Amino acid sequence: MSRKGMKLLVDSLTRSAKHFNKSEVECLVKLFDTLVAKACREYAGAGFDRTVFRDTLHSALGMMDEVVLDRVFSIFDGDNDGCITVVEWVEGLAVLLRGTLEEKMKLCFTVYDLNGDGYISKEEMFQMLKNSLLIQPADEEPDEGVKDLVEIALKKMDHDHDGKLSFTDFEKAVRDENLLLEAFGPCLPDIKSSISFEQKIFRDIPK
Repeated sequence: MSRKGMKLLVDSLTRSAKHFNKSEVECLVKLFDTLVAKACREYAGAGFDRTVFRDTLHSALGMMDEVVLDRVFSIFDGDNDGCITVVEWVEGLAVLLRGTLEEKMKLCFTVYDLNGDGYISKEEMFQMLKNSLLIQPADEEPDEGVKDLVEIALKKMDHDHDGKLSFTDFEKAVRDENLLLEAFGPCLPDIKSSISFEQKIFRDIPK
């Protein structure tokens, strides 16, 4: 890409991604180029695929849950073509690493709403929790423990008592108790991983 092209891209992404300055966007574009070089050639340099995305979030940000990673990939991949472009990459990371509470609530809710109908149903809570709870007490029927957790979550978060969570329910619950943001599985990198990722990627930016 020419210097002029790069400048236009960085200016545009600094506006749309909001949470990064120009120097940071430049570093993220460089990282993007490195990842594209690892990707399969089918995207001809336009972006990278699900495998590279998952490997990167796994190794760089410590995100382990495969179902969650797949869902986060779908959120980044706004046009649903199986390829993460530079715009999707930078705008997605802006929310993942530095999003407002509102942005992070939308991201987590979308991850948990597996069928995209605008609600988190009991079945979806069950699926997500079953995934993220790896160690079960040996003497208990594993699914029973998960079902109990679903009931506890509903009791705490289902404000209109309709047996499922709308975004309004979810938002109210999270605003009352921030820890409920990732109630059904780890959608966001932990603070330590985020900080070390940023330090590594942005290390060449003059202070």
